[in-house]
Amino acid sequence: MRAVTVPTPGGPEALVPTTVPDPVPGPGQVLVSVAAAGVNRADLLQRAGHYPSPPGAPDWPGLEVSGTVAAVSPDVDVWDVGDEVCALLGGGGYAERVVVDAAHVLPVPDGVGLVDAAALPEAVCTAWSNLVDVGRLRAGEQVLVHGGSGGVGSVAIQIGAALGARVLTTAGGPERAERCRTLGAAVAIDHRTEDLAEAVTRATDGRGVDVVLDVLGAGGLAANLASLATGGRLVVIGTQRGRRAEIDLGLLMSRRAAVLGTTLRARPGEQKAALVAAVREHVWPMVADGRVQPVVHARVPLDDAARAHRMLDAGEVFGKLLLVP
Repeated sequence: MRAVTVPTPGGPEALVPTTVPDPVPGPGQVLVSVAAAGVNRADLLQRAGHYPSPPGAPDWPGLEVSGTVAAVSPDVDVWDVGDEVCALLGGGGYAERVVVDAAHVLPVPDGVGLVDAAALPEAVCTAWSNLVDVGRLRAGEQVLVHGGSGGVGSVAIQIGAALGARVLTTAGGPERAERCRTLGAAVAIDHRTEDLAEAVTRATDGRGVDVVLDVLGAGGLAANLASLATGGRLVVIGTQRGRRAEIDLGLLMSRRAAVLGTTLRARPGEQKAALVAAVREHVWPMVADGRVQPVVHARVPLDDAARAHRMLDAGEVFGKLLLVP
């Protein structure tokens, strides 16, 4: 089968379309014929040699796919050949076929096409687990979503609004900020021209937000802490602006706040299965009734994965890029 591998880490040119052996489902697994694979920033890190696949996963990128079940292990009775599905992967999605644990597979939700469903698993699982499980976001609270124009951010805005929270977000430029408002953000802050902490203070009448979903890391730490309300939770899911920073413990203590950090890819299989089940129960109905929808910037041929990575690197993408075999 065709796959896009990384023989030597580097820039987008390190992505090499090639032929690899077809995968074979093992116990508890299904084989999926891929209709599309989502492109995530984690893929860029893996391409550069900084974020390897977990043990047992293929060593090329791809954390989510959609497609049709092509084969099932004899011990799997929840999926049948021909089912249209999307799935959360540890790696290997940049290919024509993938094997995946049956418990990490979701049906394509009502109202979403088979190809575009590839934009959902990683983004939705990340947003739901960190907003609800880690951040404990509740209806009536206020949440700041960094990078509202990104793959996770565009979904997190919609989930936060669907939960009954007031959503603030950041985006680069007035056009992208306006598009975030159409997704459900009550306030969109242009991070290119506005001071974050001042904008949040103004938008919340001095109270601050209850939850911050952060992809910046070190470079955003001070402003994020200053934006928290008393009892607020800062949930760090990315380090785009660095991994190390000083923290003002006095401010943290005075706000009775918490700083939490999580990743999704390396979690044990049973934790991922529980998360996928929660997403199916709680978020798929939001998708079916239109409150949450995939935001797809472009669909790119699988062999042009390098071009997709250049687009994401350049900051021109709103939502998700999909690779189509």
